[in-house]
Amino acid sequence: MEQSEAQWLFVPMEEEHGRLICSWRYPEPYAVFNWSPWDELQERSEEFGDPSIRKEQFEGVLDRDGQLCGFAQFFPLVGWTRLGLGLRPDLCGQGLGPSFTSAIVGRAMQRRPEDGIDLEVLTSNSRAQRAYLKAGFAIRDTYVRNTPTGPDEFHCMVYEGGTSPTVV
Repeated sequence: MEQSEAQWLFVPMEEEHGRLICSWRYPEPYAVFNWSPWDELQERSEEFGDPSIRKEQFEGVLDRDGQLCGFAQFFPLVGWTRLGLGLRPDLCGQGLGPSFTSAIVGRAMQRRPEDGIDLEVLTSNSRAQRAYLKAGFAIRDTYVRNTPTGPDEFHCMVYEGGTSPTVV
């Protein structure tokens, strides 16, 4: 699928979507983005393993063939929507990131039009940073915060526009 052909459809994230996402495996150096097994997420009521959080914050992203190709999280902060997103591993590195990110920005604008939009990205994840920059984000802060594997450095990137998000 070429970037110009990309079309993204947002749907409520179902339990089956969560199971699939937990089975995705990213190669190094992106393995840090692999999710825990589905049963563990459910047991701990973490992220989309918790039905309430899944319903309130997460949506599945389908391609034009109806296949799950990613997810979006819309984490509410006061005056802001913080995005979390993931593209299926076999689709990464194909130039789809800016289109995928722009569509998620458009969806965030639909959900909470009054909010600013930001996201956090590991400083070491230059591939994602390039996609976010092309989608209209700019680095506004850099800091260290704890992760499940220990402290790591992040950029906070803020959406400043520059693209015309299209949402289906």
